[in-house]
Amino acid sequence: MGNILETKDLTIRLGGHTAVDGVSIAIQEKHFKAIIGPNGAGKTTFFNLLSGQLSPTKGSIMLKGEDITSLSPTNRTRKGVGRSFQITNVFPNLTVLENVRLAVQSQAGIRYQMLRHFSRFDSVVKKAEDHLKLVLLDSKAGSLACNLSHGEKRKLEIAMLLALETEILLLDEPTAGMSVEEVPAIVEVIKNIKLRGERTIVLIEHKMDMIMELSDSIMVLFNGQLLADGPPDEIVKNETVQSAYLGGLYNEFTA
Repeated sequence: MGNILETKDLTIRLGGHTAVDGVSIAIQEKHFKAIIGPNGAGKTTFFNLLSGQLSPTKGSIMLKGEDITSLSPTNRTRKGVGRSFQITNVFPNLTVLENVRLAVQSQAGIRYQMLRHFSRFDSVVKKAEDHLKLVLLDSKAGSLACNLSHGEKRKLEIAMLLALETEILLLDEPTAGMSVEEVPAIVEVIKNIKLRGERTIVLIEHKMDMIMELSDSIMVLFNGQLLADGPPDEIVKNETVQSAYLGGLYNEFTA
């Protein structure tokens, strides 16, 4: 299976600070890669470069062999790169189903038609309902998004990304701000998406138990540089990674 996403010497300088420093990686299709590192390591900035929110000082980003370094976030989404944020981004005054339906319509290129009710587009509604089932929100289809819990809003955001039929999901700390009780549900959702084997997933997360369970490989950023990149069992045994980031976590995952 070939590489779907590559970065070559990706670098960005913000003021006098080099936030991402010469990072080169290659991610295979249908792969699950986690990104870890201490606060300030450059993880979210790296995501912002991948999704187009920031432009690199130097280096390039390749999607299936095509240089997308200069593309806008919207055009990258159209090419198949979808990204979630640490803060949820949904339409609060629409129902859960309507949020996903609009994403399906957008992907299908169906414009608003004043004299035709959306329910006439059976295939659109069916796709939206299928995405809600995958993220375990089908029972909330008629609820307003503003009435969802934080964890449910994160699941809705993932459903909207799926509705855009993006090949790559960039998930930025999907469990951020969740209660302990909510975390298992979002882990189950991400696991279900992985098991379908239809998408490449790149995840920023601090919960190492979740990372170890889901990841095919882990890349470690430290001071904006790529410290290590490899299978989870190799990363937790890497002495450089232990001293820079994992610390006491090493014993927990090798006991």
